[in-house]
Amino acid sequence: MTPEPRSLDPKALRDAVDAAVRQVLLSYRNPSAWELVEEMERLLGWQARWLVKDVLVALSEDKALPRSCRDYLDSLLVEDELDKALAGAASPRKEVQSGIDSLVRHSIAYRNSGAFQEMINFMGRFRDYAPYNNMLVRIQNPSCSFYATEKDWNRRFDRRLKEDARPMLILAPMHPVLLVYELDQTEGTNLPEELNKFATFAGDWKDQYLDKTLNNASKRDRIRVDFKHLSSTNAGFATIARGDREFKMRIAIHDELDPPSSYGVVCHELAHIYLGHLGTDQNFWWPSRTNLTHKTVEIEAEAVAFLVTSRLGLQGASASYVSRHLTEEMIPESVSLDLIGKVAGRIEEMATRNLEARQSRRNKAEQGTLL
Repeated sequence: MTPEPRSLDPKALRDAVDAAVRQVLLSYRNPSAWELVEEMERLLGWQARWLVKDVLVALSEDKALPRSCRDYLDSLLVEDELDKALAGAASPRKEVQSGIDSLVRHSIAYRNSGAFQEMINFMGRFRDYAPYNNMLVRIQNPSCSFYATEKDWNRRFDRRLKEDARPMLILAPMHPVLLVYELDQTEGTNLPEELNKFATFAGDWKDQYLDKTLNNASKRDRIRVDFKHLSSTNAGFATIARGDREFKMRIAIHDELDPPSSYGVVCHELAHIYLGHLGTDQNFWWPSRTNLTHKTVEIEAEAVAFLVTSRLGLQGASASYVSRHLTEEMIPESVSLDLIGKVAGRIEEMATRNLEARQSRRNKAEQGTLL
């Protein structure tokens, strides 16, 4: 049980803050600066905020902590938000709470629909391939989401291989290799509704939204966006631009999407980057929050896309997407409303005006403590 704050001397309080922060670091949560400060104050009293920054600096240099935890702390220490949170500034979450509540309500409603059950039944009929075989398929086709043997496609899904269908190889017991085929190599019974429209956005569209966003991503944040052929069930992905000296990150978008849908997917993939899901960069232009569950990162990214596109007059399939990751009627505790609000504001601004080039951040050694 945590002792009352008034019963703790300065050293005991610092030790308590240290222990509490360590618990957060190892709990698969990477909260915003506001959320972390508020948690320390809730657990240990308002005096704890005096020590938070010093504790974070010390822990960021603790080599016993995983690298992902130290990267997260480093990114917190160079962000202005930590000083704002310690000074008592209001968090960004109040601006997004109603939007998130709306997304959750629509997601819950979708989970009770026939379309959702159809999609779950479709996904459930795929055999469970070994992780090594999943890796082999990803190497052969990184955008593949659904694959099965010719027999399984015919028997389980009432679908047949297209003429000249291209197989992929996996290993199988009693066979040297087994041929499998992705969804795009088949035809037959209609697919679940969600697969046909999962990445579609429509509404009051202006070409400048996508043009300005791509320009800002490239020139301001050194994020390259490519339009290329992907699997029909993979609208896009974000990754580190390894070996590219000009760009820090790279996004791929399915080249058959219309402009509003392309924009919605770009918002989702940019959100992954700006929310820190892929880690930070040497300039700390975004945080490092790699110690999160897949469910958390997908809910955060799609919540950002939902908020941005809704404010710009577009409607998409965010509710159906989030419904697959939602637990009961609650979003996971690890989802950061503060960062969703901050990133949504940034991406919306990118769609409406050309932003100035970024400046390199100060490193943590140049940061002073609050006191």
